[in-house]
Amino acid sequence: MTSTMSKSEREQFLAGLHVGVFSVAEEGRGPLTVPVWYAYEPGGEVAIWIGAESRKAQLLQVAERFTLCVQDEQPPYRYVSVEGPVSSVAPVNLEEDVRPLAQRYLGPEAAEPYLASLGGPAGVANDILVRMRPQRWYSADFSS
Repeated sequence: MTSTMSKSEREQFLAGLHVGVFSVAEEGRGPLTVPVWYAYEPGGEVAIWIGAESRKAQLLQVAERFTLCVQDEQPPYRYVSVEGPVSSVAPVNLEEDVRPLAQRYLGPEAAEPYLASLGGPAGVANDILVRMRPQRWYSADFSS
């Protein structure tokens, strides 16, 4: 049996620790779909950190929207997929944006060597933080 999650359930699930699967339209082909680290707080916007010159960034300039899907890979299976327009694009800040993401995904101890390997603020100088305002939600919870 499958059930759609409530608004609160899907927002809490999206706020949990998952590697996101990012998709953006690409004319004449299927969408570009790749894993990404992301940040989200219930009621807020989805934020992803990407290279300003990356294919993702180039496609976002044209599409102006993207989809993010997250899932539990172990039973009981659950997923949330959210799609919407890009609400802002700004230079990434090492301390405000990158450090919290690295700590979220790697943990505090492993994040420090990773952050050091980036080379400080200069190492992320060509990176951007893209925010998306969730507009369409899809979800399923197979635990019921």
